[in-house]
Amino acid sequence: MTAQKLDGRATAAAIKKELTERVEVLRGQGVVPGLGTVLVGEDPGSQSYVAGKHRDCAEVGINSIRRDLPDSTTEEELLAVVEELNANDECTGYIVQLPLPKHIDTDRILEAMDPDKDADGLHPMNLGRLVASVGGELTSPLPCTPKGCVELLKHYGIELAGKLVLVIGRGVTIGRPAGLVLTRRDVNATVVLAHTGTKDLKAELARADVIIAAAGVAHMVKPEDVKEGVVVLDVGVSRVTGEDGKARITGDVDPAVAEKASWMAPNPGGVGPMTRVELLANVVEAAERAVAAGN
Repeated sequence: MTAQKLDGRATAAAIKKELTERVEVLRGQGVVPGLGTVLVGEDPGSQSYVAGKHRDCAEVGINSIRRDLPDSTTEEELLAVVEELNANDECTGYIVQLPLPKHIDTDRILEAMDPDKDADGLHPMNLGRLVASVGGELTSPLPCTPKGCVELLKHYGIELAGKLVLVIGRGVTIGRPAGLVLTRRDVNATVVLAHTGTKDLKAELARADVIIAAAGVAHMVKPEDVKEGVVVLDVGVSRVTGEDGKARITGDVDPAVAEKASWMAPNPGGVGPMTRVELLANVVEAAERAVAAGN
């Protein structure tokens, strides 16, 4: 068996096409969605990620609003930028790129954001709404990466209802909210949340129907640990230095797992593009909600 590819790039392209059409409808109603980004410092990875988001905006017709700040920015100065975007009518939603410099209290910054403009779906109020909502329509954004995982599987006709999904990782962007998204009634999966401190991870891997690996530990999921036909999404990212001295991005899943899996989302090219496109979708959905409410 060789796993079929869960192609995040192709799926994201299809979603972008749909979003472009929805943005055109909004423009016809006199509304132009705007995505803002706040970047503090000059981390190359963060700079590249933010630049990619603005290229995505251009593709679907969303306005870009950039606030690039030096590493020396104080917490109060950053809070002032957050307040400015909260009040900016051209900004439908925005993100504060993480990680922030160590001298800034990340929680204080994120909690200062307007929950209605939280494009990542990670504001404490929006996560709280997700905790409280088992079914029905949510009027707040879903966290982008878990939402992207579900949409990628749905695109390929992979049913999650009744399946045992093992999520490895407890980070706020993926691991912790993934269980909330996957156990909503419209998805209806059964979820086990594991992490690097799980006592018998191999036992959990052996019985999982679907694995979402997001711990950031290179190649921690081995082929001998998973069952035949498992569906695997490799989300974790590590930088591993090879024998040539060059650092390369490496996922959590050993590539040999493809010999036992039925479907596999690679890293890169799997969930990453889906996370970015779901950010756009959250902004478009926020604009549509505002129109529906008459704002």
